[in-house]
Amino acid sequence: MFWRKFGALVAIWLCLSLPALADDYQIRTNHDPDGIGKFYMGREIAEVMGHQGAGWLERSSRTSEEQPEKAIAALNLKPDSAIADIGAGTGYFSFRIAPQVGKVYAVDVQPEMIEILNDLKDEKKISNVEPILGTETDPNLPENSVDLALMVDAYHEFEYPKEMIAGIVRSLKPHGRVVLVEYRGENPFVFIKPLHKMTQKQARQEMTAAGLKYVETRNGLPQQHILIFEKAG
Repeated sequence: MFWRKFGALVAIWLCLSLPALADDYQIRTNHDPDGIGKFYMGREIAEVMGHQGAGWLERSSRTSEEQPEKAIAALNLKPDSAIADIGAGTGYFSFRIAPQVGKVYAVDVQPEMIEILNDLKDEKKISNVEPILGTETDPNLPENSVDLALMVDAYHEFEYPKEMIAGIVRSLKPHGRVVLVEYRGENPFVFIKPLHKMTQKQARQEMTAAGLKYVETRNGLPQQHILIFEKAG
């Protein structure tokens, strides 16, 4: 009798739990050709730009198009800060940030990008950048080690955004910050494919669902907004 009741309780628990897990993501066959057909909180996840696009990340026109020095100035970095550049790619931001801080974790999920990061680290002779190979669900960062996690034009491509943000939050120190730099989805004159842009409303919805507190949005860049969030103390 006991085991029959126990089995029934387990069955009920599974029935209640599994739909909730399934509801995190939706798969749709009818979707944008620039997306993967997977939706999170109403947003279709964009296709990842592969390592074959490394040259585009390092294009000479990027400095004028995006004004990265303004984005970095908005971060209010400190000399002893530990920064995680999530979706670092070729390290375009990692190597620019490194002289201003104590440590930069340059995280990417593509082994080819990690190889490029290591080559550029040696070439530039920058010792405080540590390339880290993450997974689609985990940035593989030490817990409570990061003062600021930066994602530049990357978050919208995360295949498992809920899990990745949870991993990022675990890595943050109390009151650590998460900063999203994304092309402005509200502006039709920002000529980037729609799935590679994000609105403030959508970004705030997803970050606050992860337990982060919205702090502010800064709009000093030509085409992107800078959204700042904070972990509770």
